[in-house]
Amino acid sequence: MKKLFKVIAYLLLTVIIVLAAAYFKYNDKRPVGIKGEKAEALAQKMMQAVNKSAWDTTRFVSWTSRGGNTLVWDKTNNFVQVEWKKNKVLLDAHKQTGKAWENQTEVTDPAEAQALIQSAYKIFINDAFWLNPIAKFYDEGVERSIVTLADGREGLLVSYSMGGETPGDAYLWLADANGVPTAWQMWVNILPIGGLEFSWEDWLTLPTGAKIAMQHKTKWGVAIPQANVKSAQNLVDLGVKNDLFLGL
Repeated sequence: MKKLFKVIAYLLLTVIIVLAAAYFKYNDKRPVGIKGEKAEALAQKMMQAVNKSAWDTTRFVSWTSRGGNTLVWDKTNNFVQVEWKKNKVLLDAHKQTGKAWENQTEVTDPAEAQALIQSAYKIFINDAFWLNPIAKFYDEGVERSIVTLADGREGLLVSYSMGGETPGDAYLWLADANGVPTAWQMWVNILPIGGLEFSWEDWLTLPTGAKIAMQHKTKWGVAIPQANVKSAQNLVDLGVKNDLFLGL
């Protein structure tokens, strides 16, 4: 038994050392940017590159996230159908209320239903942000600043002091000469390592004209893809029943 404890202790110590080494090697300190006209100009250039004006006038969007969550979003009313695992929720994202189903059976217990509704809300906030965070550059509580990188390039640091599930997060955006985003570095509460970089690539132009990045990768091969992204101005054209959100 003592030998087993020694083996477990050795393994735990090895894991701690590996994690500590990874932290010190890859953890980047959050940069400090400079606010002003250059930051606003870059933000505007990036939003124009992905056709934010077309996104703003897009009524309905549906997609599948990396985790297999499927969402149908009425952007005008902020109603969402969220499906994951064996669960489905019709969500009023403004009020964080709605209806829930488990195994195709409506959940009538108020506490159980509310727990599923809150889970759906968190899924929606996260997945919608990954779908098009550029559309949120000018949300309330968002600050934009310019950061000069070691190689001389300039990035746009976007900091969120409020909103979402993790206020205080920040993202350093990199873009090409045309303003199309190519990558971001993340300083977020849920990750222990700061500055983790994901690519923004495989851009898809939706029927409404808005542009969405379908793939995000780290240099270690971790991928967060989007799939089945569709947009339309009515639910029928999206392939969904027109009365989907009638119950809300």
